[in-house]
Amino acid sequence: MEENKTNRLQSIDALRGFDMLWIMGFETVIISLSALAGGSVLEWMARQMDHVPWNGFHFMDLIFPLFLFISGVSFPFSLAKRRANNNSNKEIHKHIFIRAFILVILGIIYSNDGIKFNFATIRYASVLARIGLAWMFGALIYMHTGKNSVRFIWIVAILLFSSILSGLVPAPDAPAGASIFSPEGNIGPWFDRQLLPGKFYGGNFDPEGFLGIIPAIATALIGMMSGTLLADKGRISANKKAAILFISGAVLIAASQLLNMIIPINKALWSPSFVFITAGISLVLLSLFYWVIDVKGYKKWTFPLRVIGMNSITIYLAQAIISFMTVSAFFFGGFAALFSKEVADLINACGYVIVCWLFLWILYKKDIFLKV
Repeated sequence: MEENKTNRLQSIDALRGFDMLWIMGFETVIISLSALAGGSVLEWMARQMDHVPWNGFHFMDLIFPLFLFISGVSFPFSLAKRRANNNSNKEIHKHIFIRAFILVILGIIYSNDGIKFNFATIRYASVLARIGLAWMFGALIYMHTGKNSVRFIWIVAILLFSSILSGLVPAPDAPAGASIFSPEGNIGPWFDRQLLPGKFYGGNFDPEGFLGIIPAIATALIGMMSGTLLADKGRISANKKAAILFISGAVLIAASQLLNMIIPINKALWSPSFVFITAGISLVLLSLFYWVIDVKGYKKWTFPLRVIGMNSITIYLAQAIISFMTVSAFFFGGFAALFSKEVADLINACGYVIVCWLFLWILYKKDIFLKV
């Protein structure tokens, strides 16, 4: 589907592109660079390129919630556009439901490496389903609440309910001595084991299961409230918008560290402390991107990121369909073979990112954009 490349906040596309750059293989570049050059800084960065096994937080744990947050930021703009085009609430609701349904279906296809029909053994939960459903519920709440103060109450209520459910209600079949925040002891994985068919990504739990959708709605709503601020015309200056976003992010990051002492930061459970730290970092990043790009006007450097950000779903799905690794090896493999393993790994990692980006650049030049 075509999407106009003008009349947009370029910071949103650039931030989305920054987010997807790591899904597009840039984390392998960092790991390869660390293996080649060493040093405490690069080694620390390389450790950030993998998800934590359970409790805790690494940079790569940000990528998924950051995308959901950005989807939320975009919604007030798209909603305003649809209402300016005289779309009824019924028509907007239809769009919201269809978008969520498509993302759930695409997520099932992606999670199972293609279209499969062995329904008893496929994985139904997915990153795209979590994004689609959390965004859907967040969009419905946003549509039918006229003030950010009311949306803030919704966020508090959602996270309070999630905290009580996750932190005080153990799994009925929890083994003796099991932590309430463990896969065996937490109500979320137990709920999935009872109701979610098919296989789980984590064996006895799925990190994209049912109950995690509830706190993820808060992530989407925080993004939507941020989008409302950015869409405001006239009442708040651009510099003040950037400051509000930055300070809000810093407050949430600090709150996450306090809450972590009670409810661990946990991506698989999408714990409230995880919502705080990821939304906080997302707000800080949005404030910086917005201030540098749309306020100060430094835009030219963002072009590579915007090419990715305007076709984010495309590159996410395309990597499961197209063998970019084979294409990269065709063009860069012979050159990489001239060097040591460490240098070759770095060349091949860079080559993969370049091939993916050129694929998106061709789509960009042809005005081809997949928008769900």
